[in-house]
Amino acid sequence: MPTSHQQSPQGAKKSLAAQVDFVGSGEKQVSTNESAYRRKAWIHFLPLCFSLFMVGWNDATLGPLLPRIQREYDIGFTVVSLILIFNCLGCVIGAILNFYFTQKFGFGKTIVIAATTQLVSFVLQSPGPPFPVFILGSVLGGFGLALQDAQANGYVAGLARHASLKMGVIQAVYGVGALVAPFISTTFSHVHRWSFMYLVSLGLSFLNVGSLILVFRFRQQNDCFAEEGQIVEVERETHENHYKQVLKLRTVYIIAAFLLLYVGVEVTLGSWIVTYIIRVRDGGKLSGYVAAGFWGGLTIGRVALIPVSAKIGETRAVFMYITLALGLDLVVWLVPSLIADSVCVAFIGLCLGPIYPIGINVAGRVLPPWLLTEAIGLMVGVGSAGSAVFPFVLGAIASARGIASIHPFLIAMLGVLFVLWFIVASLRPYVRVMEARVTSNVSH
Repeated sequence: MPTSHQQSPQGAKKSLAAQVDFVGSGEKQVSTNESAYRRKAWIHFLPLCFSLFMVGWNDATLGPLLPRIQREYDIGFTVVSLILIFNCLGCVIGAILNFYFTQKFGFGKTIVIAATTQLVSFVLQSPGPPFPVFILGSVLGGFGLALQDAQANGYVAGLARHASLKMGVIQAVYGVGALVAPFISTTFSHVHRWSFMYLVSLGLSFLNVGSLILVFRFRQQNDCFAEEGQIVEVERETHENHYKQVLKLRTVYIIAAFLLLYVGVEVTLGSWIVTYIIRVRDGGKLSGYVAAGFWGGLTIGRVALIPVSAKIGETRAVFMYITLALGLDLVVWLVPSLIADSVCVAFIGLCLGPIYPIGINVAGRVLPPWLLTEAIGLMVGVGSAGSAVFPFVLGAIASARGIASIHPFLIAMLGVLFVLWFIVASLRPYVRVMEARVTSNVSH
């Protein structure tokens, strides 16, 4: 007969069963929480994808419209390139004010302000207004795009789980926007109301603003991360504000220079290739679809080449992609075939596609997490300036030497980009110190 300190076999079995049930219920709770966190993370991710879709849409809309805008306003290469320069001005202003907006309003409000500003730019441009008003729309558009780009990329780069995958996806969605836009703008470039292309953009902008408000509800970034079950980085104590901290980081300037040149290559080719195909290769009315092929290749590259980059390593992959793009551009320059040129332009887009998300991923690894949004904002803003500065420079050169000068110009830029990647690839990862403010809702 068991003593008071002993337990019967039946009691031991019940105790063990109770322990198993407790452990099982705990595991189910953890599983349920993880499932909820993943679902919430994807709900947050989708409107950010649509914001980047709008950035890509905007970048690719102008190229097929440039010849029509030149005719409508009776202007040359240099003057029409002012659209790009003032868009660049808006990007720079957005990059600088990103610090202020992020500190003052936080993520949720800032990204809605950015999307709304882009919406206003389309309101101004859709009636086909006088050229100065059209330019004003470009300034506001650049400002809104820079802020959206900074906030969306900063959010994704700050994710603790699947950041590289989601960065590749969100940049691919940028490419989808850039792929679709030339098809629509090419159609509008041949109709009487060419500027109604911006009414399509306006409708998409309403959807963009609405989805950002509905999902994020003007909240701070860390609050959104908390809903995803993500741990929060401890900010190291310092008496300096974020602006001064970011400006002291040499890493920021190195990656910014790389992105500046990369975006310059991407948008210069995407914007001016249609004009080149029309004037040098006698491409005709369907030339706008060559730009669509470029952006389509870029979109595919940002997803399809993710496993290639992972297998051979991001450093070697970027060297390979730049080299292939340079070789393909030589073919477009030297082989006088419309079909060959069109195919090679698409493959250039394929090779260039993964480079930008890899650059942002590097930033996410080498920068302090609490400075990530502001730092990426500055880098993306500087990079966005490349989308205006280099196409403008090419426009000025084309006025004097002809549009065929696009290829030696691009080859020189790709050569410098190759050298800059040596420097970026040598940057050391940041050592993270974490505090689990949000880990699990399961009691221990």
